[in-house]
Amino acid sequence: MPFVVGLTGGIGSGKSAAAEEFARLGATVVDADAIAHKLTGKEGNAIPQLRKAFGEAFITAENSLDRKKMRELIFSDSKQKQRLESLLHPLIREESRRRIAAATGPYVVHVVPLLVETGAAAGRFDRVLVVDCPENLQVGRAAQRSNLGESEVRAILRSQASREARFAAADDVIDNAGTIEALKQQVAALHARYLELAGRRNG
Repeated sequence: MPFVVGLTGGIGSGKSAAAEEFARLGATVVDADAIAHKLTGKEGNAIPQLRKAFGEAFITAENSLDRKKMRELIFSDSKQKQRLESLLHPLIREESRRRIAAATGPYVVHVVPLLVETGAAAGRFDRVLVVDCPENLQVGRAAQRSNLGESEVRAILRSQASREARFAAADDVIDNAGTIEALKQQVAALHARYLELAGRRNG
């Protein structure tokens, strides 16, 4: 198995920007969110199970998940959220494992937004990297990027692990309260470190 870094962070923290920079430097990036999007998108592999579990009302005319409707459901009913996760998470893990096994880069950055919440860190990663920034910045960035209102973003934040819980799980932290250049400098330093660690383990 390749050397695997689990990358996580709250909504709007800058996980995607960090992952893009790692990819630019040559790491293989496996993004759990992108996998989930494909599984629940048009003709996605999860659609038959989602239709069976939640009904036709949650499937669009294009045969994809109605994300807005599902988001409203799971934020108002924690049991339905658990039901959705129990259906999707095994499929995401299976596809993630397949992509990690096929990785060609010197190491893998596995982006897992709910890494801390699901306890996924245990035994699955050589390092856990948290991208962090103050909550108000998260809210501003997420609202701007996803066209969600501030109250919706804060509801998502409340459903996620606290910054303290992420720090407790972290081996490394990127402080993304500054500029994109500052983020890139931190990624470059970690890239050098991960190359060294991967080489040491695999050598």
